Amino acid sequence: MVRINEMGQGTSTGLVQSGGASWAPAAGQRHPGPCQNFEQVTESSCHSLKMLSLKLPRLFRIDQVPQVFHEQGILFGYRHPQSSATACVLSLFQMTNETLNIWTHLLPFCFFTWRFVTALYVTDIWNDSYSWPLFVYMGTSCVYPLASSCAHTFNSMSKNARHICYFLDYGAVNLFSLGSAIAYSAYSIPNVMVNTTFHDYYVPLAVLNTIISTGLSCYSRLGFAAGEAGSFAPGKALYQAGRNVVSSHGKSMVWGMAPRRPQPAFLLSSSLPSVLPESPHPGLPAPSQQRPHRILSRRTYLSLPRFLEIQKPGLCKMLRVLAFAYPYTWDSLPIFYRLFLLSGDGAQNEAALYHQKHTAMTLLASFFYSAHLPERLAPGRFDYIGHSHQLFHVCVILATHLQMEAIVLDKTLRREWLLANSRPLSFPQIAGAVLLCLIFSLSNIIYFSAALYRIPEPELHKKET
Repeated sequence: MVRINEMGQGTSTGLVQSGGASWAPAAGQRHPGPCQNFEQVTESSCHSLKMLSLKLPRLFRIDQVPQVFHEQGILFGYRHPQSSATACVLSLFQMTNETLNIWTHLLPFCFFTWRFVTALYVTDIWNDSYSWPLFVYMGTSCVYPLASSCAHTFNSMSKNARHICYFLDYGAVNLFSLGSAIAYSAYSIPNVMVNTTFHDYYVPLAVLNTIISTGLSCYSRLGFAAGEAGSFAPGKALYQAGRNVVSSHGKSMVWGMAPRRPQPAFLLSSSLPSVLPESPHPGLPAPSQQRPHRILSRRTYLSLPRFLEIQKPGLCKMLRVLAFAYPYTWDSLPIFYRLFLLSGDGAQNEAALYHQKHTAMTLLASFFYSAHLPERLAPGRFDYIGHSHQLFHVCVILATHLQMEAIVLDKTLRREWLLANSRPLSFPQIAGAVLLCLIFSLSNIIYFSAALYRIPEPELHKKET
């Protein structure tokens, strides 16, 4: 008979005989394991039992994880905020509030990679310079879904890992923005814009936009804490949060929530100090009662910076939407001009319909990203399936698919005219644009990532494995 303890682990209490009575080993006698002392159990059966004993990571409620991990309208399905890499990978096969976020970009990554490899296979890449912009675009369309799925997989390893994962995600999105600009410049720009000043500066300004956008999107997570870590005293809300963390009789009051059960150690160590040693407020336990949780000195506590994402989430979201919206607007100016200001065969070909659908799907994706619907209207109802970020991922992938179809059609239908009238992008121009984007975007990511490690934190406890 197997008894399930509070932690969800099975403990054997005896073997059941055929008559229903239980049998327990004598004192000092080792209990036979499931694959020991039974000749009828084959080696394959032993292996199967071991595989079945694999324990999936435990999930938590929103009041059991630090505030930096909170998602608006999502109440359940949070992973351990100090998960190991193994636990993160196992969570791909466990229903958490991140599972569909991962798979809605991981599967499209495989699809876009297949299309990219197929296009390379059927093209003489060394002699067909006309196709180079398309391959750059298709390559970047593979990078951003992979970066996104990795970010959603490993963002629960720690607070710093969460920020860094999303920094890399933002960099990949902006690299894709540059890939789109290169493809638009080569194949989709209206006839009246070809070889104009706008056309000449279109890609260089797109490179500048990606650099600024990566920096702004990273800044939207940390704010001034990135540049001046340790120089700000916490605001009123942060100090009040520190006062609300109270330990009593082995139970914790976290973020002002009433205690229900003993909370994991990371609740008191991964974000804020458990209590100020010299705190004058009555009701707070003495430092000696706080072990094994780490106690920070007042000087260290006052050096904790103010994170923009926690203090002003609305401003944080607005800055991030702006960081992604203005590079998209710049990249799409030739398409908007072609769709809304031109008439005739150049604007009404088959590719124009895909451009219209791509624009509509992108606007829908932006709505889901910024509105947090439907989970904002019914918190807890869409934690696992149907929340806005999953819908955002689906819309973004559909938009990319429609955009890719439009670009391939433009490349095919306008090939003769473009080769005769346009100056194609050379290899140094394409490679230089991509390298500049990578160098400066990675510099932004490294700068903001390094700022995280200048912020003092309580020591980390053992990770969830």
